[in-house]
Amino acid sequence: MLALPLSTAGRSLTGINIVGPSNAEPPPRPPSPAMYQLDIVLKKGNTLAIRDRTGTSDPYVKFKIAGKEVFRSKTIHKNLNPVWDERVSLHVETLRDPLYVKVFDYDFGLQDDFMGSAYLYLESLEHLRAQDVTLDLKDPQYPEQNLGSLELSVTVSPKEADVRDSYQSMRLSDVHRKAQLWRGIVSISLIEGHDLQPMDNNGLSDPYVKFRMGHQKYKSKTIPKTLNPQWREQFDFHLYDEQGGFVDITVWDKDAGKKDDFMGRCSIDLSLLSREHTHKLDLLLEEGEGVLVLLVTLTASAAVSISDLSVNMLDDPHERLQIMQRYSLWRSFHNLKDVGVVQVKVIRAEGLMAADVTGKSDPFCVVELSNDRLQTHTVYKNLNPEWNKVFTFNVKDIHSVLEVTVYDEDRDRSADFLGKVAIPLLNIQNGERKAYALKSKELTGPTKGVIFLEIDVIFNAVKAGLRTLIPIEQKYIEEEPRVSKQLLLRNFNRVRRCIMFLINTGCYINSCFEWESPQRSICAFVLFVIVVWNFELYMVPMALLLPLAWNYILIVSGKDTRQDVQAVEDLLEDEDEDFDKDDKDPKPDPWEESCDKNHILEDMLASWHFEWIRTMVDSERKGFMNKLYAIQDVCISVQNALDEVASYGERIKNTFNWTVPFLSWLAIVALGVATIIIYFIPLRYIVLAWGVNKFTKKLRDPYTIDNNELLDFLSRVPSDVQVVQYRELKLDPNPSPNKRKKNNPG
Repeated sequence: MLALPLSTAGRSLTGINIVGPSNAEPPPRPPSPAMYQLDIVLKKGNTLAIRDRTGTSDPYVKFKIAGKEVFRSKTIHKNLNPVWDERVSLHVETLRDPLYVKVFDYDFGLQDDFMGSAYLYLESLEHLRAQDVTLDLKDPQYPEQNLGSLELSVTVSPKEADVRDSYQSMRLSDVHRKAQLWRGIVSISLIEGHDLQPMDNNGLSDPYVKFRMGHQKYKSKTIPKTLNPQWREQFDFHLYDEQGGFVDITVWDKDAGKKDDFMGRCSIDLSLLSREHTHKLDLLLEEGEGVLVLLVTLTASAAVSISDLSVNMLDDPHERLQIMQRYSLWRSFHNLKDVGVVQVKVIRAEGLMAADVTGKSDPFCVVELSNDRLQTHTVYKNLNPEWNKVFTFNVKDIHSVLEVTVYDEDRDRSADFLGKVAIPLLNIQNGERKAYALKSKELTGPTKGVIFLEIDVIFNAVKAGLRTLIPIEQKYIEEEPRVSKQLLLRNFNRVRRCIMFLINTGCYINSCFEWESPQRSICAFVLFVIVVWNFELYMVPMALLLPLAWNYILIVSGKDTRQDVQAVEDLLEDEDEDFDKDDKDPKPDPWEESCDKNHILEDMLASWHFEWIRTMVDSERKGFMNKLYAIQDVCISVQNALDEVASYGERIKNTFNWTVPFLSWLAIVALGVATIIIYFIPLRYIVLAWGVNKFTKKLRDPYTIDNNELLDFLSRVPSDVQVVQYRELKLDPNPSPNKRKKNNPG
């Protein structure tokens, strides 16, 4: 055994055996400012703990130094003696922090099970010599339990001080920058399932599918009451490993009020699939019954990069010209998926919140565009950090929102949130270096600090318009929605505002029949006679052009037609103050005074809500916990349904009031084309062409993914809540995160 230095003799070395004798004297230690390189080979595991009901485990290993994860191995499925043979090189400033090794059992869709851990004290290792190490895994709560062992090979190499200067931050994102950049896209189309296992009393199931590839996770929609579901959904994963990887797939039966039932699993080995080719896979489910049908395509990586401020493509006139030509109008129908490119310069931040007890923070910045996520290095002990980094993303949808979030790196815990901004790509002024006031997590109120960004977006307008009419890219699975009294009431008020608009419109029309205003009634009567006498079908899309034209004239003349958003902004800012008091009713909305029918709507929705709860819960066979789960599921369903109804109503309104000019112009083009087509082509030919297309679509492409172009268009229009979230706050010279302020858009 290797003799340990006296300085470490008092340390607990439980679980560590260093194999191989050595008589060599350890070389003298370099000065403390120097850096060290750790070259580690994770060889294999021996007799690891059983964590699955099948008597095996799916182990993977994590390395941590100073509380930060620096490496994660691949997962070896169904093996208690896994062989990894993975190599990793790490840079550390000091050997005083031990290497913390943890082993987990991978459980798709569930929390991974702990399989043991051990410490490797780096100060005990010789320098410039590969040493074999055996780590005995232990559970700190049950130290007497034997959980197997890991075998590693470790080499410690001192580095010169000038190497340290090139690494200003030892954060994983800086040292292993390449690990952030994906090398390809895995596109998966979930088509259908056949002969799945019945899980319900009626002999059917309510199946949905979960996909996982590393940290990337997707969940399909639920198809009720079927054993042969048709999903027709598409998901994209980022491929980080050039050799491929595995996509884990599990099928579940949705059960309201209790835990969902497991229906089977399968996986895709991407290393067996050729690139730039679509593969049809019929995957037999393990631990269950049935087959899943998928289409899988591996394509080359998009142009995603990280560079320093001094090196970026758009500052080079030659490269900028090439990119401009790449997205010029004459190349509008070349590679329709490549819509554009965005370059984000993250320059610096000022006046950040102090997250540490020392009155400082260790800030780093994360830049996200849809599912693309990159981050800067960490600047330690600084409230005014300078990053000077340039991030480049390919734009797949011009209606995406760029999110820039500042975090504080914390040794022992997950990163602390410091502030965030959300910027729609269509709102960006190219080349403008701008200070953005940071917002809260919900993007509804201010927090302390500003961040300086310079953003350039170059895109093809024709490709962007066509991309608007196909389904929006799904986001990775986020946290499960929770019941929120404030959110439920807010969504209820949003639906009420939409319905009250329709009621008030009806009241206005009815007033014409009642001759409350003779001039208005005379004009309405004359218009009614002229339109009915001369009505043609092409007048329907033409009539929809009128409110767009009218609102455009009002905006050009300086009259704002979007004052309703201010009410939503006030509601979002004051909801915590107004709705957290159980004994107080919310203040009456101005809409309540406009029509006496408001209480009828409120009673109708309330009775519907509680009748649904009663139907779901009132069963003697259900236990108390099942009733609670049922109530929670119902409340979440009502909360989400109200949000969806309100959002679509607000999006229709925001299309006509020019909230997003690009989308309003696109609507004008679509309505204009529809008017011309209906005017010149007989209706029976249009209906015939539509029917032939519908009847032959399945024959022409059996695996096509159906979509509704109108709903896809509306999904790009922001709701009133999103409009408030994307508004810029006015810069405050003395911001206070503890004091709630009303901020007008900057």
